[in-house]
Amino acid sequence: MANFEPDPKLKFTFGLWTVGNIGRDPFGGPVRESISPVEVCNLLGEVGAYGVNFHDNDLVPIDASQAERDRIVRDFKKAMRVNGLVAPMATTNLFSEPVFRDGAFTSNNARIRAYAIQKTMRAMDLGAECGAKIYVFWGGREGTESDATKDPIESIKRFREAINFLCEYSLKQRYGYRFAFEAKPNEPRGHMYFAVTGSYLALIPTLDHPDMCGVNPEFAHETMAGLNFVHHVAQALELKKLFHVDLNDQEMGRYDQDFRFASVNFKSAFFLVKLLEDYGYNGPRHFDSHAYRQSNYADVKNFAAGSMRNYMILREKARRWNADKQIQSLLKQINVEDAGLSKLTKKFSPANAKKLLAEPLNYKKLAQAPLLYEKLDQLTNEVLLGIR
Repeated sequence: MANFEPDPKLKFTFGLWTVGNIGRDPFGGPVRESISPVEVCNLLGEVGAYGVNFHDNDLVPIDASQAERDRIVRDFKKAMRVNGLVAPMATTNLFSEPVFRDGAFTSNNARIRAYAIQKTMRAMDLGAECGAKIYVFWGGREGTESDATKDPIESIKRFREAINFLCEYSLKQRYGYRFAFEAKPNEPRGHMYFAVTGSYLALIPTLDHPDMCGVNPEFAHETMAGLNFVHHVAQALELKKLFHVDLNDQEMGRYDQDFRFASVNFKSAFFLVKLLEDYGYNGPRHFDSHAYRQSNYADVKNFAAGSMRNYMILREKARRWNADKQIQSLLKQINVEDAGLSKLTKKFSPANAKKLLAEPLNYKKLAQAPLLYEKLDQLTNEVLLGIR
């Protein structure tokens, strides 16, 4: 019998804002009492999580005094120690306060842009104090409802300047941060800048310190726009830019639901887990999701445990898929190799081009190669449905 208990090596993490979510939505107020960061740590310790992440103001209220800040941080670090937790990632809330209603780093107001950078510097100090080495940037208000209101070229430049400044700050302070950018195609702005993971992958080479910058794709974000999340993660992995990943679930075309991981899209979740495991991703696996609004905190605990258990179950399914002789036999038939031709096409040279042009490649004959994809997909379903 497979063991589906959370494996510490997989670094399962939750945010203060996830298990601490109070169930508010645009149509109704809170349904759960607010719980403290210490209580969140206690809950995560009970379910066997690896770590806890936070926005600056999840942990320390925006108007807290220095004495209050120090006490909160001291209590939080003690709660992490007691519950065997670490804080791998931190981030800044640049979206909740009215000052950011038209963006933070891309605001039209230079003083607001400066405040956003100042707030992030202080949040980076806080994250480093708690041990974080990954710093996530989600541009929650970076966008427009009307393009009459912002110049998109200037907005890109402003965002780049802010990140370059903050990279230098991290280096100067010797924090050792790796920055991870999180894309979202829509919500809460009508039109979001850097809408998909590829948008940030294109931005990173233009930064002053591209080596310290990567991405933090979120399952719900690309899925809500009808895109294939696995493909976006694969691109980041192949480029060695997958610094962090947010796991949750989402129905296409809906608002940002942040459901428990693998609670809706079983097959997509399976291929995501398989990708991460097959290619040896060793960063945190963060559950950026929350329990149903109907849940009490006993059920929130079930939500957290279920998130990790679903990953472990799909990890075992991926092992079965990889070990299934019939599936592997089909893959060998489908993936037709030709060492001689691959050598020619691997790198251009005049000699290789001349040899390739001389090859008798018959398109009609090549089109007759069997592709038993229906059978392969059915066998995949049978693994997922538990009969293989």
